[in-house]
Amino acid sequence: MNPVLLEWSAVGFSILGVWLMAQRRMLAWPVGLVSVGLYALVFADARLYSDMLLQGAFAAFLLYGWFNWRRRVQGDGRVTIAALPGAHLWRDLGLGVLFGLALGAAMHHFTDAALPWLDAMLAALSLVAQWWQARRHVAAWWLWIVVDVVYVGMYAVKSLNLTAGLYVLFIALAVMGLRAWTKAANKAA
Repeated sequence: MNPVLLEWSAVGFSILGVWLMAQRRMLAWPVGLVSVGLYALVFADARLYSDMLLQGAFAAFLLYGWFNWRRRVQGDGRVTIAALPGAHLWRDLGLGVLFGLALGAAMHHFTDAALPWLDAMLAALSLVAQWWQARRHVAAWWLWIVVDVVYVGMYAVKSLNLTAGLYVLFIALAVMGLRAWTKAANKAA
C-alpha cells in the first residue's frame, strides 16, 4: 500500500476511535483495532519499532477493554467511570517507567531504532494510559495528554508530519475526554 495512503487511513480510524472513546461509546474498541493494525504498518516503515510493538499491545488492551466495558454499559449506551486508587496510580506509573527503560535498552542495543529511548518510554507510558482507559479511569486522559504532547515532537523529528498533526488533535480530544469523563464521574458520585 502507498505509505501516504496508509498513514491517512491510520489517521482517519484513529481520530474516529479516540472521539468515540471520549464519548464512552462501545464502537471505539473495534475502530481502535483497525487503527492499531494500520499504524503498526506505518511505524514499521518508519523504523519506530517500539511504537510498532506497542500497536500489538494496544490490540490486546483494546480487546480487554471491549470485553470489560461491555459489562459496564449504562442504559444510554455509555460506560460508567471507575475511580483509580492512588496506590495503583503510582504502582502503574512506576511499572511503566521500568518497562520503558528496559525496552529502551533493548531497542538501543539490539535494533537500529531511530529514537530507542524516547520511543520506548512513550510506548510504555501509553500502555499504562491504555490500561487505565480499559479500566475506565479518568486519569487515563491526563496521561494521554502528557504522552501525546511529547509524541508530537517525536513524530515531527521523524518527518511523520501527518501523524504529528494527528497527535495535536489527540491532545484536543484527550482534553475533551477528560472533561466528559470527569463530568460523568462527578455525576455518578
